[in-house]
Amino acid sequence: MTAVQEPTVEREIGRERRRKEDQRLITGRTRWTDNINLPGMLHLAMVRSPFAHAKIVSIDTTAAKDATNVVDVLTGADLGEAQGACINAWAITEDQVTPPHLPMPSDRVAFAGEVVAVVVARTAAEARDAAELVDVEYEQLPAALDLKEAATDAVLAHPDLGTNKSAFWKFDSAEAGTGGDVDAAIASARDGGIVIEREYRQQRLIPAFMEPRSVVVDPTGEQITVWSATQIPHILRFAIAATTGVPESKIRVIAPDVGGGFGGKLQQTPEEMIAFAVARRIGKPVKFTETRSESLMTAHHGRDQWQKLTLAADKDGKVTGLKVELLADLGAYVAIVGGGVPVLGAFMFNSIYKFPAYQFNCQTVLTNKTWTDAYRGAGRPEATYAIERMMDELAAELGEDPIEVRRRNWIDASEFPFTTVAGLEYDSGDYEKATRRAMEMLGYDELRAEQQRRRDAGDRVQLGIGVSTFTEMCGLAPSRVLGQLNYGAGGWEHASVRMLATGKVEVVTGASAHGQGHETAFSQIVADRLGVPFDDVEVLHGDTQISHKGLDTYGSRSLVVGGEALVKAVDKVIEKAKPLAAHLLEANVEDLEYVGGRFGVRGTDQGVTIQELAGAAFAAHNYPEDMEPSLDAEATYDPVNFNYPHGTHLCAVEVDTETGQVSIRKYACCDDIGNIINPLIVAGQVHGGLVQGIAQALWEEAVYDDSGTLVSGSFTDYLLPTTADTLSFEVDHTTSPSLTNTLGTKGVGEAGTIASTPAVVNAVVDAVRHLGINDIQMPCTPQRVWKAIQGAGSGGATPGAAMPHFSEDQPGQDSTEGAGA
Repeated sequence: MTAVQEPTVEREIGRERRRKEDQRLITGRTRWTDNINLPGMLHLAMVRSPFAHAKIVSIDTTAAKDATNVVDVLTGADLGEAQGACINAWAITEDQVTPPHLPMPSDRVAFAGEVVAVVVARTAAEARDAAELVDVEYEQLPAALDLKEAATDAVLAHPDLGTNKSAFWKFDSAEAGTGGDVDAAIASARDGGIVIEREYRQQRLIPAFMEPRSVVVDPTGEQITVWSATQIPHILRFAIAATTGVPESKIRVIAPDVGGGFGGKLQQTPEEMIAFAVARRIGKPVKFTETRSESLMTAHHGRDQWQKLTLAADKDGKVTGLKVELLADLGAYVAIVGGGVPVLGAFMFNSIYKFPAYQFNCQTVLTNKTWTDAYRGAGRPEATYAIERMMDELAAELGEDPIEVRRRNWIDASEFPFTTVAGLEYDSGDYEKATRRAMEMLGYDELRAEQQRRRDAGDRVQLGIGVSTFTEMCGLAPSRVLGQLNYGAGGWEHASVRMLATGKVEVVTGASAHGQGHETAFSQIVADRLGVPFDDVEVLHGDTQISHKGLDTYGSRSLVVGGEALVKAVDKVIEKAKPLAAHLLEANVEDLEYVGGRFGVRGTDQGVTIQELAGAAFAAHNYPEDMEPSLDAEATYDPVNFNYPHGTHLCAVEVDTETGQVSIRKYACCDDIGNIINPLIVAGQVHGGLVQGIAQALWEEAVYDDSGTLVSGSFTDYLLPTTADTLSFEVDHTTSPSLTNTLGTKGVGEAGTIASTPAVVNAVVDAVRHLGINDIQMPCTPQRVWKAIQGAGSGGATPGAAMPHFSEDQPGQDSTEGAGA
């Protein structure tokens, strides 16, 4: 018998491939939404309210309609029900108070920047000029702006609702059966243990994506085609159909190349709905592209919470209980998943730790500010920040190294799978291994010694070392769990694999890319599993007519959910090909083996490649009678669990005690994201995430004045970091493969952002803690750091007014009983 040498196949998974999509992106050979120009296309400009809260008394469009090349000027009253509505897909409680959200209201505006009229003109410039001529008379109303004050209902954001309190959501480990009574744990710790209470502010942030939002609507074909710079083409299509009455089959949504999103394009926007309604009314294609100021003012914002934490521990520093009380600012409306963002964080306050008792209380609040929703990390950065700040506070109380205190409380590698006090099952991890590696990379012990020398010498510039050990829940799913949380959609993803006659492979995914590298990573997965060349795989996405099923991209779900759907589809292709291969090779199916894209007959040199089989199936000249002439397959995958990446991030900063200036000296992190598909893509995701998280710690904040006007409405005032503001990061990985998916992968897109913010703030506070400072409110600007130093001894930043108390039994009323009392 002839010895058969198996083909040598170079593995694609784990290979550092440059992104195949970058060629068209960096050379400008692509089409962003704003590049799309259609015959007879008209342009839109939005007329926006300058007031945070006001009645619309009248709108005079006469002068604007008479302006050069203006086709029409329309108001909310003109469009009526045709404009549809902006949906809330996640009512976190049955009694959630949810104000109606019309894309263009006709009676009252609830935030500065809300659209009150739209101008339709031949060019964008003429539309913008005419928008200045629309005369709107307003009757200004009191505005609810401060989150804590709004929670007291002193001023109502929506007077007709009678309250600003949208929903109260609670998790209690004693009630859930996942842990003990947190109030008992705190009471016990007050008698011989340690109780630490702190209040932290998560400032309001703006996603500030590179490409402004843009939408083009063409109503002239059999279908209405919508191009949009969106993360959610499939969900947007559903939302338009559900609120306008246009059949879903008559709507095609295309997300072309999208220039970033970070959650900020995870939205059904008023502008998309207005453009859709105007195009239908006029019968011609229309385009709207926002200015940067419009983007900063009206694209949804992120974070904006007050967090009060009470941590109980025994005298040895072992945590016995954690209680969280949260106020979350929704802005003027409950966004598509805005109310649920804090709920995602509810499961992460316990982080990597074995807390025996836990309670989470969240009150969402309506204000007259831009609505909030998911921003990179969506609830998990907020939770990680708070608990990692608290673990540093516990270490300071004990006078111990913060890493040692964390070690005392975290889950040991031998304890996985581990069910947390919040009820989630972590499948794999090794926190000690990642921490040791991060410490080596930073030179932790040497920097601690240098820090002590500087303190002893009373140096003007002090050294601080910040620690952040984190985990997160990725891959928003499974659908049954989301259903239990009252989420309005599932968590599955769909994929199909098409074997073309020439042997090339078309991959269709429901995940929609906006900079992550889907085309490259998915090509690597398919090439590896199918055994075809990487360059023979083409990935299609972002078009509801090509990809007819999908739930889009957010929550670090593309790889762990969408990638797994691809694996299942590829495996189906291979199974479908077996009978044809056996037929052509005149062999039994049981005698076949599939290696490197080739079916071979065991013990012989006979074989046929999957690409040759694709051609044979296409010709259909010779195939089994009971087989259809096609190898194409599709699959829908619904995960059985979230997945849980983790890591340790360490940051060394220098703080000038005379000026408050903070400089990052070194940043090292070791993440465990399971098996890695493409190390280059992972590095890019981590680097980008780090910069965004560091920016929250040091620079970024959306600021409103007393009248509700966004005063950080340009990049002059909203401080985004540049390459000059950051440094080279030292990044490494350990690997604990996920046990809940075939690829063993975990999410990475949000990891850097989640972990870096507390690492930096912990470092800043650590640098000046010996002066009597235990907190500095973000962003830690030189002015805030300097003020904290000047007020040393009072604890640093002051939280302001006390947080109101709420009861789960009376979500719309103030109470001195129940949660938070």
